Order: sequence, then structure tokens, then C-alpha cells
Amino acid sequence: MARSVLADAARVARWADTALGPGRGSATADGKATLSDATADQAAGELGLTAVEVRNDWDTARLAGLIEVHGDSARPGWRLRAWNRDDSAVLRGWVALFDAWSLAHPEPAGQEPAAVAEVISAMPQVLSFLQLSAGPVPVAQLLDLLEQRVTELRTERCEVPYGPRLESGTPQPPLAAPLPDAVSDTPLAPLLDWALHAIASVGALTCGDGHATLTPLGSWAVWVKLEQICVAAQSPAGNIEQSAEDMLRGCAQLRPNAARAEYRAWLAARPVGSAVAELLGGARGEDALLRGLAFDALRVVGAPAEPDVRAVLDEPTLRPYALLWLAEHDGADPEDAHEVLTRQEATWLWVDTAAAVADHGEAPLLVRHLESAVQPTVPALLDEVRAVGHPRTVQVLVALAAAHPDPALAKAVRRAAFQVHTGGS
Repeated sequence: MARSVLADAARVARWADTALGPGRGSATADGKATLSDATADQAAGELGLTAVEVRNDWDTARLAGLIEVHGDSARPGWRLRAWNRDDSAVLRGWVALFDAWSLAHPEPAGQEPAAVAEVISAMPQVLSFLQLSAGPVPVAQLLDLLEQRVTELRTERCEVPYGPRLESGTPQPPLAAPLPDAVSDTPLAPLLDWALHAIASVGALTCGDGHATLTPLGSWAVWVKLEQICVAAQSPAGNIEQSAEDMLRGCAQLRPNAARAEYRAWLAARPVGSAVAELLGGARGEDALLRGLAFDALRVVGAPAEPDVRAVLDEPTLRPYALLWLAEHDGADPEDAHEVLTRQEATWLWVDTAAAVADHGEAPLLVRHLESAVQPTVPALLDEVRAVGHPRTVQVLVALAAAHPDPALAKAVRRAAFQVHTGGS
């Protein structure tokens, strides 16, 4: 069913990949994501559609992640590339469209923005009621529920005029500003009608005869959202409200399975896009341990993180981690994924991992880390470590020299650290 909802959008996305790729044509004249008139007319002529249909399908493709616009060029999103081989990619694309229902079918002109925002915030409860009802529900009943939920939202924001206080003899300002009359007087029935038809336009429900009914796809989506809320509420270590960095630090001492459960709970409470961006932000910091943990958390995210992970390949600090992540995502055995790294990248990663061990681990673990180096001998490793230019090289070598039980090897490592520190050879 998700494929049928997105079929027209996928068709336009494939056309855009062919016609608007780098060096071929431009989607817009101003670098924005809206199709220019000329491009819409070109697509309409080649696909046998109207320009309006092309624009609608284009917007759907963008919301579903089937197409990505970069400047004047368009390229296929990961979901389009996986369209023929991965049903879950298609389903994720539809879920992204479902989440963006208010953008896919904008509200009627002239509505109060604050009232529209309240209805959007209240609709999850309406959808949950539809899911629990498992059948047609009168729109009048949904309107009652919507009005109750909007009232609750206003109360939670304390948008109730308390009036002046005269305790000190001087009128005081209200505890909170009263809700503007234009918002409080906005009838919700037209906005509910818009919301239901907008959600119907993405294939999540049907409307007719004064009733609304979730489609099987819509019922599944709402059930998944409810499940995510339950998962988020069961954060094992209580890090769900923390920033990405603090959450990762909280997971540093957990066993792998427990850490993954914590990642899942933290991710379930956030939109995927912002969660991935926050994890990558944490990975860019100075703490090498957080770098590794951030990419472990991104493995829990899976395919939706691919575009963002691919985008950091040009960042030297993140490139080795990103290459390993992409190799595993493409099906490589984790034991063999390191083969995608160049010798220099592998050496840089060795130093970065050693920095994490030196900062957070124990001395014997740092000594054992020597065994993971790709170089066959310690002198070869030291030569390449000196050349790789990692900012923590000196600290890593000094810590390794202090930890290693072999005096001769420790002396060689200290000499290498001194050479890096002084810039010698």
C-alpha cells in the first residue's frame, strides 16, 4: 500500500534523477526546492501529466525522501535507490510523508496560525482514538475530542487570564497573557476537516458519510508511534531527556545490549533527522570515546542515517567511522569492514581509538590495543603513527609507553612521542 501511495512521486523522482542531475538541468532558477515553471512544464510533457500534478508529486517525493535538492540539481534519496530491493525503505518514506501531513496538504488560507498549530499538536490524540476504535468514527465525536485536547493544551500553557492582583494596592500584570480572541474564537470544525482530509491525502485514513476510518497503513503507523512512546518511556538508564553527548557518556559504562536499548529509547523520543544531526555533532567533539559511541548509536538508527553519514565522509575526523558504518550498512561483515579503509585511515582510527582507551580505559587495555594495529611490527606502527597527523598522537604514545611492561618497547614509544612533539624524524 505504501508503494501505491508513493508510486507517482517515485516516478517524478526518477525523472528528476535523469533530467536534473549535475550537468544536465536545473530544478529551479533561484536554487530553491520549488520547481521552476519551465522544469514543471518539461516534466509534464515527458511524463504525460499536468504541471500541477508534477508539482504535487515533486513535493511528495521531497517529503518522503525520494529526492534531494542541492542548489539547482536534484539527486535520488536513499529510499529511491532502495525502492526495488527494500520494502522497509519504501515504508520509511511513507512514514516520513505521514509525519509531514500538514505540509503535504497545507491549511486553507485565512486561518489563524496559532489555531492551526494547536490542531496539529492535538491530532496525535485524535489519531490514537481512531486506532483504538478500529473502525469508522463519527466526525462529530472526533470534533468533541479535538476541542477537549485543544482546551488541555491551552490550559497547560497557562493561557488563562487571571486578572489584576491588588494585594499591594497596585494593579499587577496577569500571571500569563490571555489567549488572543482571534485564536480562542476560531471554530475548530473547519480545521478538523482540513486535518482529516490532509491525513487522507497521504493514505492514512478515509473520510465519508460523516465518518473517518484509519486505513490499515494508517493504523499501523499510529500503532508504531504509540510503541515508540512506550519504548521512550522505558529508558533503562534514564538518559532519554539528555543531550546526545550526555546520553552517550551515560552509556559508556553499559554493556552493549543495554547501551543499544538506551539508544533506542533516546531515538524514539526524537525526530530521526534531528537525532542523527545531534549524534554527529557529538562525534565531532574532542572526546574520541563519544565518536565511537555516536556511530554505534547511528547503527541503531540504520538506513535513515545513511545520507547524513555519507555527507561527513569529507571530514577527516569522522571519515574512518563513516566508512565503516557505510560498509556494514551495505552488508559487509563487521569483522571485514575495516578493509574499506586505506592504511592511513586505519592508522588514524587506531590512534583515535587509543585516545579513547587512554582517556577512559585501563592500562592493560591500551597495551592490548597494539594487537589491533594493521602494521606488522611496532616500529612500522610508530613510523605511520608519526606521519598520520592525529592531534592526540603524543598523548597516546606517552600513555602507551607508561603502560607497556617491556622496557625496550616503552623506550621506543617514548622516543616516537618526543619526535612527534618536537617535529623531528
